Amino acid sequence: MNVNVQQVGPPAPATRVRPSFVYRHIVSFEETNLVGNVYFVRHIAWQGRCREMFLKQYAPEVLADIVRDLRLVTLRVSCEYFEELNAFDEVDVRMSLAHLRQNKLGLNFTYLKIDSQRRQIAARGFQEIGCMRLTERGLVPINVPSSLAEALKRFQAMP
Repeated sequence: MNVNVQQVGPPAPATRVRPSFVYRHIVSFEETNLVGNVYFVRHIAWQGRCREMFLKQYAPEVLADIVRDLRLVTLRVSCEYFEELNAFDEVDVRMSLAHLRQNKLGLNFTYLKIDSQRRQIAARGFQEIGCMRLTERGLVPINVPSSLAEALKRFQAMP
């Protein structure tokens, strides 16, 4: 029996994909466990490294502010693992802005294992970060610095 499927109405609009900030990482032996695969906490460390490289490239003035009294405090972090990674695997850690709210921002991370044949999602992660200022009274929440907000908006995840 043959069934013809016909689309009713206009075609679905093409989704706009915003670019992600990409940090390319090559796994070292140091990052693997006794079994030979990447130890799970390394993915979280790579999120931090990706954030740092983003700041260096797109918001260097924030780095100078961190030296003084700005604190970017990780409030929540998560990672879901899909594929094992091993020494010398190449991984693109892709970061995009999930949300921006007064003194907090959310970042999505996608880990793509790169080989000559394909790119495969190895893991997905998330971080929520609070912006604070160190004062004589301790840490005080502040709005996300405008330079950081503007830099991140280039990489905002689309709904």
